[in-house]
Amino acid sequence: MRRYTWVVALVMCFSLVLAGCGVGKKDAAGVVKDLDGVMNKLQSYHGTGTMVLHTGQDPQEYAVEVCYEAPHFYRISLTNEKKDITQIVLRNDDGVFVLTPHLNKSFRFQSDWPENQGQVYLYQSLAQSILMDNERQMTADEKAYVFDVVANYQNGSLARQKVWLDKKTYAPQHVEVADANGNVMVMMKFNEFEFGAKFDKDQFDMQRNMTSMSIQSLPTMANAGSDKHNHGATATGNKSANNGAAAAKTDVAKQQEFGIIEPNYMPSGVKLQDKTMIKLGEDQGVMLRYSGKFNYTLVESRPTTQTVTSLQGNVIDLGFTLGVVTGDSKKTLTWTYDGVEFRLSTGDLPETEMIKVAQAVQGEMGK
Repeated sequence: MRRYTWVVALVMCFSLVLAGCGVGKKDAAGVVKDLDGVMNKLQSYHGTGTMVLHTGQDPQEYAVEVCYEAPHFYRISLTNEKKDITQIVLRNDDGVFVLTPHLNKSFRFQSDWPENQGQVYLYQSLAQSILMDNERQMTADEKAYVFDVVANYQNGSLARQKVWLDKKTYAPQHVEVADANGNVMVMMKFNEFEFGAKFDKDQFDMQRNMTSMSIQSLPTMANAGSDKHNHGATATGNKSANNGAAAAKTDVAKQQEFGIIEPNYMPSGVKLQDKTMIKLGEDQGVMLRYSGKFNYTLVESRPTTQTVTSLQGNVIDLGFTLGVVTGDSKKTLTWTYDGVEFRLSTGDLPETEMIKVAQAVQGEMGK
């Protein structure tokens, strides 16, 4: 009897030791191995969520819908719900497009985006940041594995990020990207995320996205989950014809009453030199000149013509949309938002500062 009791006690102690060492629970290496397996089998996904940018004076919130289908088809919808404006980032066999459907405005790039850039709302970017960081740190809560890794984004002020992955499926739940001081600059919360999603055959077609979204006018984010296995582009909004007519009147009013938008950020040692009203073809515009430690101009216009512009250059992630940088010794960053086309030109302003100025302009929209 004594021997039996001693054996039981020994087994219990051994079990406690094993539990204390974490046996039976996945360690970081095991999770990373599983995550690599998910990536190798990745064929498609559909996700929705909310992204908040803290890069300006006031937080900017966007509803995000992201669709991916192997090998390189992407559709990202970014909606500023406060202003009820949607832009679409699209990649297909014809290139990369940034669409503003309600203005029938399109930028086309020749680029391998997003393979050469990280995006906080793309699963590949989040997974790769975990897989590539050999000094990754992992903790776990009740439902998620939480990774603390180096942030790999164009904006050099973004230093680290935390990524929450569902313990069962490895789907993303939450992302926080912080600067070197630990201040959270970008936050992405996924409401729903589905691997193996099925899409309409023309889901990633540029013309289909332009026409269907234009008919709906200013769309809101999809009611994700209403059709788990057929995420068509027409699911991204349900605005009525009356809302569309009102939106069209608003756009016309904006074009007729051009307002100057000044960024709320200037690099140290720079000041606004002057403002000049200019004519850009048939459109009215304004040019703001800045001088000092860096010298640059910001041209703003509200194009009234419906155009598709092809640009050769490097695609830049501005958070709320994509822009493109063209030129060598003198560079120009071009992007469009809220019906305004912006062109930031400089011979000496660093690219990281160009991004900050662009984001600061966006923060002033509608004021």
